[in-house]
Amino acid sequence: VQLQASGGGLVQAGGSLRLSCQASRNMYTTEVMGWYRQTPGTERERIAQISTQGSIRYADSVKGRFAISRGNTRNAVFLEMNNLKSEDTGIYYCWLRGGREFWGRGTLVTVSS
Repeated sequence: VQLQASGGGLVQAGGSLRLSCQASRNMYTTEVMGWYRQTPGTERERIAQISTQGSIRYADSVKGRFAISRGNTRNAVFLEMNNLKSEDTGIYYCWLRGGREFWGRGTLVTVSS
């Protein structure tokens, strides 16, 4: 399965962006979908995830500002990012776990201060 992320771009600090991720096919074995972020000089970090049962987790760095949601099928996930900060700048990767892990190619988010 391929994951296609979109919605990245350039935004001013305090602004908002919405990321979308679409899997190429329905994954009936999907357990969790979510987003990782890699900022300059750091390792990739999981920032949000949502299970097929609806359980949601966030990294402390994005709690209260980001919101993850799913589409009506098991193959889409979204990330609403509000009150963006310069430290949110990075590449955002869509991620799916269903028996094995799948990764999208990443979408760049740049927050200007």
